[in-house]
Amino acid sequence: MFERLLCMLKKEIIQTLRDPRMRFILFIIPAFQTVIFGYAVNTDVRQVRTAIYDLDNSVESRDIAARLVRSGYFDVTEHIQREERVRDILDHGEVKAVFRMNRGMGEALRGGRAAPLQLILDGADSNTAGIVLNYAMNIAARYNEQLRVEQIARQRGTSAASGGVVLQSRAWYNDNLESSNYYVPAVIANIVLIITMLLSSMAVVREKEIGTMEQMIVTPISRGEFILGKTIPFVLIGFIDVALITVVAYFWFGVPIRGSLTLLFAATGLFLMSSLGFGLFLSTISRTQQQAMMSSFMFIFPAMLLSGFAFPIENMPEAVQWLTFLNPLRYYLVIIRSIFLKGVGLSILWPQLLGLFVLGTVILSFAVQRFRKTV
Repeated sequence: MFERLLCMLKKEIIQTLRDPRMRFILFIIPAFQTVIFGYAVNTDVRQVRTAIYDLDNSVESRDIAARLVRSGYFDVTEHIQREERVRDILDHGEVKAVFRMNRGMGEALRGGRAAPLQLILDGADSNTAGIVLNYAMNIAARYNEQLRVEQIARQRGTSAASGGVVLQSRAWYNDNLESSNYYVPAVIANIVLIITMLLSSMAVVREKEIGTMEQMIVTPISRGEFILGKTIPFVLIGFIDVALITVVAYFWFGVPIRGSLTLLFAATGLFLMSSLGFGLFLSTISRTQQQAMMSSFMFIFPAMLLSGFAFPIENMPEAVQWLTFLNPLRYYLVIIRSIFLKGVGLSILWPQLLGLFVLGTVILSFAVQRFRKTV
């Protein structure tokens, strides 16, 4: 048995890796993709291109403009001089926000009255617009607090500041709230899913296309040996890719690895049971490699959307949330992010590991049962 399995493994590894372009795609491209996606998948909003339309030109309005610049969130690229320029600059996408300060702002503030500060946002990108709005509200709140303290001090005839509640926040696991620390581990999971599923989905159908399935039929190799010979090379490729991409994430992006690498690779093995099992199933029902590849993408794209990679599962409709429990990528993302950022272990992650094991066993068993050593 082991001799036949070894021959099958050698044959599959040679067939997969004999093309230099395939070796480049399997081992070098994932590292490049991690670097590219690590920069591209980034929700941090800094240096927002901003214009100032100051109709008041008072000490107070200039102070507010200076606060916007000092915050580091806004990059003031233009001081608008005429009304028509506001629409023009937003229509052309030259800025994301325009702060408009109406006449009389400084006088109103000195008199203790409310002085509206208008913020005009480019709402086409709703996510960025919402974050910019929060930045502006925080800056305005701090400015109002300073005005209140100064007003109280003037009324009392002293320079002492009044007491109050000061919020001191601290973010655990991701101190600076870097989005790369959150998204790069997820990129690892997505790349492993794509590579292993595409490879396994074309494993059996490739034998049919090139005409070697007939040779496999007449050999004494069993169905189990054939499946093992087809999947073990892809398991090894998956582990190698995880190791390579983890190195890139740690040394290039500085993503911390606080948990156990042993647990990471154990979880990867359970995840590969699902991805390879589903890919193998697609390979048994497809007639051509092109059909198998297209069928894989029909699974990969929904799996990414329903995994919590970019969109919180808690914000999805309840029916869709229940559907995500059938998605292996959901469990793997929780595990890989927890190992990288939180450093938790088996005592915390066992529900996700159990979910991967159950799904992997069911999917792989169904794929094996579906396979027939026939043309």
